[in-house]
Amino acid sequence: MRRVMMMAAVFTAGALVLAGCGSDEGAGGGAAGGEKIKVGLAFDVGGRGDKSFNDSAAAGIEKAKKELGVEAIELSPKEDGSDRQDLLRKLAEQGYNPVIGVGFLYTQDVEKVAQEYPEVTFACVDCGAKGSNVANLVFAEEQGSFLVGAAAALKTKTNHIGFIGGEEGALIRKFQAGYEQGAKAVKPDIKIDVKYLAPEGSSGAGFRSPDKAKLAAQAMYQSGADIVYHAAGQSGGGLFQAAKEAGKLAIGVDADQALTDPQYADVILTSMLKRVDVAVFEFIKAVKEGKKPTGFQKYDLKVDGVGYSTTGGKIDDVEAKLDEYKQKIVSGQIQVADQPTS
Repeated sequence: MRRVMMMAAVFTAGALVLAGCGSDEGAGGGAAGGEKIKVGLAFDVGGRGDKSFNDSAAAGIEKAKKELGVEAIELSPKEDGSDRQDLLRKLAEQGYNPVIGVGFLYTQDVEKVAQEYPEVTFACVDCGAKGSNVANLVFAEEQGSFLVGAAAALKTKTNHIGFIGGEEGALIRKFQAGYEQGAKAVKPDIKIDVKYLAPEGSSGAGFRSPDKAKLAAQAMYQSGADIVYHAAGQSGGGLFQAAKEAGKLAIGVDADQALTDPQYADVILTSMLKRVDVAVFEFIKAVKEGKKPTGFQKYDLKVDGVGYSTTGGKIDDVEAKLDEYKQKIVSGQIQVADQPTS
């Protein structure tokens, strides 16, 4: 399986970050054909340094700078995310094209600003934004989650596992649904604890609450779970702390978190890889080549848009079984639900 090394630089909320200007980046030898472009990217809550979702998007930007010779700038929202629309508008006003919003919380903001700037091509990661100049970069999170759910069921010693979601809603329930289905494909009677850190409409609060994630994980471990999977962004750090203290295992998300958060590598069984880096890079490449991607651009198991990590070798003994499940999903023999069935 491919592994992703993400950057882990921390940026303060609301900070303006120059992500590659000047002649050194622009003169990259691997640049593809097409005009010079300026890419503007607005991060999700937590910004760079979350060692997960945002850092994966940042890796896509870094690759575009290196291989395509693009100029790029990054913006991080305030902690409450109240300035998301302002960030997108600022990028468009300053001549950045394309403009990328990272995270489903940008959906309405991208729709609004895209209408104001029809000449600019926008992308929204994990969104369903409308607009003739908008591309939605979406993923089959349920498919990747099925595989790590199967891994958890194959490795648990207590027949009891857990799931922690950042904010309840259709997107994060995709992770839960796949995880539960994958685990039950292996062990139909397995016990699965589920906890969401914030209700739907909480403006991303559950993705920046590692203290709450730690408490939730501690409760699961104390009740008998020995492996817990999170889809909670920056909050996942709290899960890893709890796992280390309890001598239990955790499953990361989005990036290979045994690499991005190496202090917890010994307790990370695997991570569900969500290749935001690939989606961001491919979108930028298409724009640079003169194309204007619009509509839904889906990244699933067929294109390795999702998957799982093998860093640390903890699932080497079950990887063949996981690959069997992967092939059955790709062939359509297994249909993975995108919402929990119970």
